[in-house]
Amino acid sequence: MKKSRVLSLVTAGVLCLSLLAGCGSNSSSGSSSAGNASSAGEAGSQSNVVKFKLGGTGPLTGDAAIYGNAAKNGAQIAVDEINAAGGSVQFDLNYQDDENDAEKALNAYNALKDWDMQLFLGSVTSTPCIATSAEANTDRIFLLTPSASSTDVLGGVTDPVTGLLSIQRKDNAFQMCFMDPNQGSASAQYIFDKKLGTKIAVIYKNDDAYSMGIYNSFKVKAEELDLNIVSATTFTSSSQNDFSVQLTEAKNAGADIVFLPIYYTPASLIFSQAKSMNYSPEFFGVDGMDGILTMDGFDTSLAEGVMLLTPFNADSTDEATKSFVEKYKEQFGEVPNQFAADGYDCVYAYKAALEKAGATTEMTAEELCEALIPVFTGSDFSVNGLTGENMSWDATGAVTKSPKGMVIQDGTYVGMD
Repeated sequence: MKKSRVLSLVTAGVLCLSLLAGCGSNSSSGSSSAGNASSAGEAGSQSNVVKFKLGGTGPLTGDAAIYGNAAKNGAQIAVDEINAAGGSVQFDLNYQDDENDAEKALNAYNALKDWDMQLFLGSVTSTPCIATSAEANTDRIFLLTPSASSTDVLGGVTDPVTGLLSIQRKDNAFQMCFMDPNQGSASAQYIFDKKLGTKIAVIYKNDDAYSMGIYNSFKVKAEELDLNIVSATTFTSSSQNDFSVQLTEAKNAGADIVFLPIYYTPASLIFSQAKSMNYSPEFFGVDGMDGILTMDGFDTSLAEGVMLLTPFNADSTDEATKSFVEKYKEQFGEVPNQFAADGYDCVYAYKAALEKAGATTEMTAEELCEALIPVFTGSDFSVNGLTGENMSWDATGAVTKSPKGMVIQDGTYVGMD
């Protein structure tokens, strides 16, 4: 925001009042007009500091709202901590609702551009983030998404049949979460290593980039490990209310474990419908399952014994996790999930990278983008966070960290390793 020109002095009293009013204003106050701007928890003495404008889009309403609000809330806690501590890097956070819809995500992204966003948290879920990451690449705005895991978010995808690059690498895009292929192959490896089942059924969503990406890599790794996939059935957005056909096929095939590379909303129906037909296999999910325990109206006993891979364990006893969980519970009334932890880690990764790059708030979004790319891909840059130690990124934009096996017991996540 441009500074107001000082008018001619009338009286010393009027000047003092004007200065006091000016000191109370935030140089990034334009964020409030765009909605969801951060203010809570910031130290009063820091309110006049010019901050980096950090924007993001996510489903803050609708079926996937657990993901979007968790990422936003986790990021907000990090922003409040950083701003309260002072220093050269502080943030003004602005999250826009995209309802897990690509078109609405683009509208939200454009609202953030009108707000003069300098850094982008991307979109929380994969399909919207594929759309917004393409725009951010064209606009040269750096993107670090907490949880959009599709390879199409990053680009640089090679067709496994032709060996040709099918999507050009978006060099400004990076992920805090595991890429879909990593989740799929890691899940197959985990099932194999832990001997969790002998006959595997898979139920995946064939009109969703996230689900398809995980399933495809799971299938390749399962074949490599000689795992026996006895059933692979699909559904779409328009048919995700009745899973009787998929469950019946899995049951008739004798599947003793069902792999679900899907989000928690359809998974909750699968658990309920499996119980009603007296089918009780082991269920194994991925990070999209995280959040099911806080889903409104869901009977958590239906998820008893469900396993999943996630990089975050809210029950960890390290001081950083304990502090984060305590703050999250106090502010939002629930236990944080992986998406909240990923949002938190994104903000601290941005802070570390901006400091290493010597970045200033006077830099344009494009200048910041060009400064941050070599930092994130540098061999000497890593971040310790809630979701991993010594996390680093390669030239593809993918993060390197280790997943943890979790199982739901008595309505909570319990580590399996």
